[in-house]
Amino acid sequence: MAKKLFLFCILNFQFFLFAQQEDAWVYLTDKPTDTYPINDPSAFLTQKAIDRKAKHGVTIDVRDVPVNELYITALKNATGITVMAKSKWFNAVHIRGTETNINDLRINPSTSSFLDRIDFADKSLNTTKIIKEKAIFKIKDKFEVEKAFVNFTYGNTQNQVDMINVDDLHVADYTGDGVTIAILDAGFINVNIMGAFQRIRDAGDLLGGYDFVSRNPDVYANTSSSHGTQVLSTMAGYILNSYVGTAPDASYYLFITEDSSDENPIEESYWVEAVERADSLGVDLINTSLGYKDYSPNYPNYSYTSAQMDGNTAFITKGANIAFEKGLLLVTSAGNEGDSGVGAPADSQYTLAIGAVNSAGSYATFSSVGSATQPSQKPDVVAQGQSSAVINPSNSIGTNNGTSFSSPILAGGIACLMQALPNKTNAEIMQLVRESGSQFSTPDFQLGYGIPNLMDALNSSLSVDDFGKMNDISIYPNPGKEFIYFKIPSIENKLTITFFDVLGKQILQYSINSANNQVDISSLSKGIYIINAKSKNNVKSFKFIKN
Repeated sequence: MAKKLFLFCILNFQFFLFAQQEDAWVYLTDKPTDTYPINDPSAFLTQKAIDRKAKHGVTIDVRDVPVNELYITALKNATGITVMAKSKWFNAVHIRGTETNINDLRINPSTSSFLDRIDFADKSLNTTKIIKEKAIFKIKDKFEVEKAFVNFTYGNTQNQVDMINVDDLHVADYTGDGVTIAILDAGFINVNIMGAFQRIRDAGDLLGGYDFVSRNPDVYANTSSSHGTQVLSTMAGYILNSYVGTAPDASYYLFITEDSSDENPIEESYWVEAVERADSLGVDLINTSLGYKDYSPNYPNYSYTSAQMDGNTAFITKGANIAFEKGLLLVTSAGNEGDSGVGAPADSQYTLAIGAVNSAGSYATFSSVGSATQPSQKPDVVAQGQSSAVINPSNSIGTNNGTSFSSPILAGGIACLMQALPNKTNAEIMQLVRESGSQFSTPDFQLGYGIPNLMDALNSSLSVDDFGKMNDISIYPNPGKEFIYFKIPSIENKLTITFFDVLGKQILQYSINSANNQVDISSLSKGIYIINAKSKNNVKSFKFIKN
């Protein structure tokens, strides 16, 4: 039996047997576009969501329109039918009932008129062929970024932060500010009162949440699991001089989609519902430390085979594919199943599946491996998932194992990269992360493209042409090792470049122009410097890191 919460702990399950109960998705024929016209998206999307889609060229279409509530009411009133969840993207409703009661919906006058097809979780009960979805995306490219200075003492998180080089992004003042993250998980015990999350609460960055399992807006009332608390801590946790998450200034929504008491495909539908809500709220990035392949022995026909981990079979994977098309960036745990392979939605080519390594950067033997079944390289990349530093509900710092933690550690770092590159699409950010991997040219099924270097990902996205488009004095790369370059506005003839150490002592001074804008920094010691760039009409200071 596989557990979707990728923790190395033993959980006691109570299996509830429902005589002849089946789960199925009912697909509907149409949407209430008269009530929610597509040309007026403010009726069903927040302005943040509308702005994000516009910035990245994402089309608002009929999939964004809510499901017809009259149809849902009719299904609720049908004999023996329980409505469990709904999806606007699929225009579908997850229901539960006997096989007979579900099939009767096809002939029931109150439901047959709007019923398109039924897809049973037990595929042997299906009489119609499932249509597979295919996601598409558009790519645009713009760039605008300025740098400042942030100094954290990471303490227990130093290794996992330094491994992916997100600490350099923090120094450059990319700490996730302005990026909205949704965490889909099992439980967030004490997040609303713990000292480790006081920083994001005081900043107004804990935006709320919802428990889709219990249908409860109080996401903290569910005390069945602390998994989400630990996952959130790797991104947003902050204890002065002892612990800093990878995205301490991002904003967060917390959604419970995992039912700790059972293993059932309804959780896939809860997940899709939560992702749809996240999209409507304008979320930029989603972390999923969950995975689906083997279900409870009570539902032997619901589990997926390894061959079905093909990026387009599982309901949750198809939902992830649409989410990507809608502009969301999805980061997900590869899994803790070792050679048994990745689960869904990590099998999607449109998610970043994160494997695990130990503190030395070597493969963690529990981390799920990819295979040729997946349509793209899996895992995509890896981060520390063995002995990861986490914060427990008691506000104490500890360690835990699993890709449940390598995923959010990297997701937080990616949020910082997104802050630095606000006009990059989800596809472009994902590719930058892959290309920064330690074994990008020689990927394998254990580590994928390897351990990413997020500062390198930022630097590699910048070119002389990028800076030439900016109407300001600019520096590239930062951090740097041997040479750095300055973009000089066309109205200027030359710049005087002065380096100061952190105590204000002048170290170096150069005079450059547009034809010779290179500065040799090989003689500088590693550390942080202040660079003053002065021209006839302008002056600008930079915080610079010498590697």
